[in-house]
Amino acid sequence: MFSQSLRSDTRYTHWLLCIALGIAVSIAGELPWGGWLQIPLLSLLWWRLSSINTTQFLPNFAGGFLFGLAYFVVGLWWIFISLHDIGGMNAALSVAAVVLLSAYMALFFGLASALGKMLRQQSIFLNSAIMAAAWVLMEYLRGQLFTGFPWVGFAEAQVNGPFAAIAPLLGGLGSTFLVVWASMQLSAWRQSLLRVSIPIGLALVLMLGLSQLRFTEAIGNPISVRLIQGNFEQSLKWNPNAIAQQLRFYSDAIVEQAANLIVLPETAFPLTEKDLPSDVLPQLRAFSQATHSNILLGLIGIIPSQNGQLQYSNRALGLSPSNTSPYYYDKFHLVPFGEFIPPGFQWFVNAFRIPMSDFARGKLMQTPFQIERLGQDPVGAAVTICYEDIFGNELASRIRNSEAPVNLFVNITNLAWFGQSQAPSQQLRLSQMRSIETGLPSIRSTNTGITAVIGPDGRVLQALPQWTQASLSASIQGFTGKTPFVIWGNWPILSLASLLLAFALLQRRRF
Repeated sequence: MFSQSLRSDTRYTHWLLCIALGIAVSIAGELPWGGWLQIPLLSLLWWRLSSINTTQFLPNFAGGFLFGLAYFVVGLWWIFISLHDIGGMNAALSVAAVVLLSAYMALFFGLASALGKMLRQQSIFLNSAIMAAAWVLMEYLRGQLFTGFPWVGFAEAQVNGPFAAIAPLLGGLGSTFLVVWASMQLSAWRQSLLRVSIPIGLALVLMLGLSQLRFTEAIGNPISVRLIQGNFEQSLKWNPNAIAQQLRFYSDAIVEQAANLIVLPETAFPLTEKDLPSDVLPQLRAFSQATHSNILLGLIGIIPSQNGQLQYSNRALGLSPSNTSPYYYDKFHLVPFGEFIPPGFQWFVNAFRIPMSDFARGKLMQTPFQIERLGQDPVGAAVTICYEDIFGNELASRIRNSEAPVNLFVNITNLAWFGQSQAPSQQLRLSQMRSIETGLPSIRSTNTGITAVIGPDGRVLQALPQWTQASLSASIQGFTGKTPFVIWGNWPILSLASLLLAFALLQRRRF
């Protein structure tokens, strides 16, 4: 029985410790050495869960679920800002929305914990691998079901940790596997310090070797970029009286100085192309042609639907010196509730008062934006909008199947929805992980921060302070080539995880 799994005098202490560890691991992920700190903290979780001397589902699920609930409430509390402070939703409903989303995310942690414990093995090494495999499969599902939300996983903290070097081969899920495996190994140090420390040491040496591998190489000369951070509060974004101010600021900022590529944030122009003042795009096109500058900006798109009606889209529009027709990228991976309304949830959007919350979806495969350069081949930029750059497998697929070369990523986003929270730094780490996985540099142009240039190894090369109105001038080197992760996607790590779990299941039935 569930109540018999723990003694009554320690049961509540056990659950409180799981919650406390969830809070600690979530906070650790935000720190400069967060990827290292999370590993010993996770080892305390596995040690705590090992006190449940049972393979029953419910007690093992409950520990992982409570850990996950605390972990995600701390990691996702910024959603309260967007719902209550900016969206105007009732405070109690906003808190409930954060807790419910966190509870849904925590289901995957609970399932992973229960599955790993139910299939546990006698070998420390193998037992750690089984838990890591269970965690990988649940994290994959978390990023897929109901459009997916793979935010604040263990992988992105590894940009400041020991296991990022596996990402070009096995993706962020490979980093997750090693984090869980290493922390499980560490939790068993009392059983055999030697058998625990040697595999971890060998894994760290392997990471040092893998960090020296390069699967992509520089192409041509670096390009000059200007990333413009407007710093307009979300309350002004759709205010008719403030739209003219935003148009004027961004138009003036573009023509202030030429560059190979000038990038504006998501919906920097909060209007459709046909609703823009008639002189805006012609003036920018004339500047592009005169200075040989490529311009990429965010606005509202209009695309025809299958029934012939027009629909809005979240769009990036590009202007090139030699191309009279604009480039268009329409966002593919839309935000539930923010950009599309799931069936039966119109009431939620009405309560939130979200403007333009039912966008049309673009295609997954869209042509890269060609950054033209005088006397040199163009540089292909894969454009992403908002949180599209958190879906590593989708970006790998786009690069793998693109007819035109992809040499870098350009992300445009607006994080003003989330106020002064940790959301911008979380998405920055996710962008860093995408660069590590693909071996391609990234540039991020945001409304309120963090606007940054990221190298192909995931290092932040330059960045603007948050909540400032400024322009970041930098140079970035395009790269060519494909990492193993781009070629194979998540199949290798998912196959490994599936084989480990199948082996454990067979062993359990056998004995």
